[in-house]
Amino acid sequence: MKRFIHIIRCGFTVLFLLVATGSFAQTKTEPAQADTVVKLLNTLVTSVDSLKNAPSKADSGSRVLPIEVTAIIADTTEMGSENAGQESGNRTLNLNRENLGVPNVDEIITPSKIFWTIVFLLLGYVFIRLISGLLNRIGEKSTKYRIAIKRLIPIIKIVGWIFVVFVILQGIIRPPRATVFAFFTSIGVAVGFAAQDLLKNIFGGLMILFDRPFQIGDKIEVGGSYGEVTKIGLRSTRNLTADDSEVSVPNAEMMNSSISNSNSGQTNCQVVAEIYLPIDVDTQRVRKIAIESALVSKYIFLNKPVAVIFVNEMHQRKSLLKMRLKAYVSDIRYEFAFKSDMTEIVLKELVKEGIIDANTL
Repeated sequence: MKRFIHIIRCGFTVLFLLVATGSFAQTKTEPAQADTVVKLLNTLVTSVDSLKNAPSKADSGSRVLPIEVTAIIADTTEMGSENAGQESGNRTLNLNRENLGVPNVDEIITPSKIFWTIVFLLLGYVFIRLISGLLNRIGEKSTKYRIAIKRLIPIIKIVGWIFVVFVILQGIIRPPRATVFAFFTSIGVAVGFAAQDLLKNIFGGLMILFDRPFQIGDKIEVGGSYGEVTKIGLRSTRNLTADDSEVSVPNAEMMNSSISNSNSGQTNCQVVAEIYLPIDVDTQRVRKIAIESALVSKYIFLNKPVAVIFVNEMHQRKSLLKMRLKAYVSDIRYEFAFKSDMTEIVLKELVKEGIIDANTL
């Protein structure tokens, strides 16, 4: 009985070896391997029948496999070892890939996914440009709401691109979450070392949008240039100066510089016209003429006061009285036109009243 149990164990051992070496686990078994398996099973059955009638040796402490079983095990192991190396390598790679949760690149990136990704990027670009251009046109037609409308353009651009990227990742590519985290982590490390200045400008642009020291349409002075903010991008901010020159200032520099904002989101702003006068001029008459000259200008914003200030200064080695006429323009687009208009009207009236001599101007 013990030998019978021993033979059964040997049979299961041989079958386990066949499965382990891959000769019995393949769906397409070669003819030679199939004959070997049949011979092994017949030999096992014959050995079991012979051992049932054989006397047991009580004094035998060792258990020896039949010669036929031992030979077939050796032959089967040798035949299965040819495919064992290749299959064990593939099996190990697949097991490691399954355990680590690493997906196949062929499953994530396919020609159809690449095509639809390009399509959605183009559609997103066209849609964002269309909305931005439409808002820009609407703002230009409305003086009262121009600055408020143009404030929405940078926000719409950022939100639009975030939505496009989200649709591409979740709707088209659909990568595993671990892959997304690993990708953005790698990109963050690479970009952090390679493009530090660019990242500073991007974070500066985001801080400008959230902190809002100025907005599109404001008149600001930074870095020695004064003009209207026409664009707030992720990398730089653009100002349109009085001589129609566009100045691009990096956002990192904007965040580290002092910024003078003339209107702070309002359509009106203060305009100052400076005129040099003789030291002995009648300031009361000059003040009255200056205020009346500002009030008759077509660019004046009447809801805010007009002020006149006199300051004594040395100009070309002469002590002169500098008059500063402060008034508000109805639209910041006419700031320089209003300044020129006030200066012309005041000088004309002063010469007309005989307060100053035209030859001394």
